Amino acid sequence: MALYVVFNCVCLVVCSERHTFITLYTEINGQTVEGIPDISAVTTLDGQQIDYYDSEIKKLIPKQDWMKEFASEDRFKEYTEFRERVQQTNKINITVLMEQLNQSHGVHVYQRMYGCDWDDETNDSRGFDQHGYDGQDFIFLDMKEPRYVTPVLQGIITMQKLNKDREQLELLKQYYEQDCVDWIKYFLMLGKAALVKRVSPLVSLLQKDSSSPVECHATGFYPSAVTITWLRNGQQHDEDVDLGQLLPNEDGTFQKTSTLNIHPDDWKKDEYVCVVEHEGKTIQKTEEEIISNKSKLLIVRYKAGACIFYCFIYFKVKCTPL
Repeated sequence: MALYVVFNCVCLVVCSERHTFITLYTEINGQTVEGIPDISAVTTLDGQQIDYYDSEIKKLIPKQDWMKEFASEDRFKEYTEFRERVQQTNKINITVLMEQLNQSHGVHVYQRMYGCDWDDETNDSRGFDQHGYDGQDFIFLDMKEPRYVTPVLQGIITMQKLNKDREQLELLKQYYEQDCVDWIKYFLMLGKAALVKRVSPLVSLLQKDSSSPVECHATGFYPSAVTITWLRNGQQHDEDVDLGQLLPNEDGTFQKTSTLNIHPDDWKKDEYVCVVEHEGKTIQKTEEEIISNKSKLLIVRYKAGACIFYCFIYFKVKCTPL
């Protein structure tokens, strides 16, 4: 983030994959925008939203059909209670922090991204718990110690306070390294039909006009792992290339863009090809397939789930585990 139960089960997947389970919590203190809740939390599994909570509805809402089955189980209560404990901890953190910084008014945002990832072949797993305040890194949990660490002066008091509770730190370490992985396995078992699907990307070369950069746009693919590269005369070309972020589509698939910024004359001198690789399938697009605004074809892009991930605007998220 430059910013966000113990049971046995069998995970049924069709191939080796690293699975990621993330909850992103956002609290806005002092905001007055109607329709935006003070508190919200979104949980994703392998990039697909599986539940949602906010301070307006005051309950955890399953966002996948297979999660509705889970909502009827006794285990759902345990899952919900953990989320509520996190919420209470975060409310205390933002209150203490505002007092510490003498911030009695204004809009302030506290975010926490926590969860784990797990490799279903090697059984390797890593947990992460990262906090941000007003668009800056605040504190994060070092799983090895375990202890909280801060990169900023403002986080020292909170860090010291949290590090005094050794019992809680050990419980968090256990959750992120064991219980969190068990949740991944359990949810994969519940949603295996939806989560193991493989959908190839739709790839297009898009250009506003002849002097504009060319976008290689891949969309509608699942799972999220995809590679987009440019070739110049058959050799990989990394210069003048801007790789966009992975974005979610409303249907649970993903989209990603790589933009080639070269002079129009370069297209005449050299041959450029966009190569998209996904789940063992390779798709190539050449200059002849560029679609511009002059084309009569209408290109409709998948809309990213901005309403789900609106809280990301407060600071960039780096999902690399600690």
